[in-house]
Amino acid sequence: MKKLTLLILAGTFFATANAQFAFGIKAGANFSNVNGDGLNGSSTSTLVGFNGGVFFKIPIVGHLAIQPELVYSGQGFKQTESGISGTQTENYINIPVLLKYRFPMGLFIETGPQIGFLMSANGKVQNVSEGDKSDFNSTDIAWAVGAGFHIPTTKLAVDVRYNIGLSNIANNSNNGGSSSSGSVHNGVFQIGLMYTLFNAPVR
Repeated sequence: MKKLTLLILAGTFFATANAQFAFGIKAGANFSNVNGDGLNGSSTSTLVGFNGGVFFKIPIVGHLAIQPELVYSGQGFKQTESGISGTQTENYINIPVLLKYRFPMGLFIETGPQIGFLMSANGKVQNVSEGDKSDFNSTDIAWAVGAGFHIPTTKLAVDVRYNIGLSNIANNSNNGGSSSSGSVHNGVFQIGLMYTLFNAPVR
């Protein structure tokens, strides 16, 4: 039993000693929509957008790490109400903090909380655009779940993720000056590439 314990401790120490901090860039596509009881009977569909930013991987032990990110995310949705179609776009700066586990073959899984800060919003109906940032709350809380694969012998990885909106993004107090109990939540599927710019060994 003592030998087994020493072997486990030695393996853990070796894995930690060989772990590396990593910093890189990422970019990809968003497929965003919304859901909730605050849509007032209108139907929505997926809007395609862009995401891009930086990530920083902090090793914990073995193949387990924490990965904070700073990401621009173009989100929104298409909407149809009473036969009239429009597009709602929103630009967020998202900060996910993910717990990431990498398997020996290069596959990894990740999950964690995310906070988003709304930078701008714009509604477009029948080719008429109007800024409507005040109709939305300034922050968005989400939970991210994802998986990916590090491409062997390269610094590239493919990342697939879904951000589950937890907070109400609709500013109900701005609804004609009256309060409303309806809620609207973001839902964003993301796919993209990650490129590690450099690694630094843990000391």
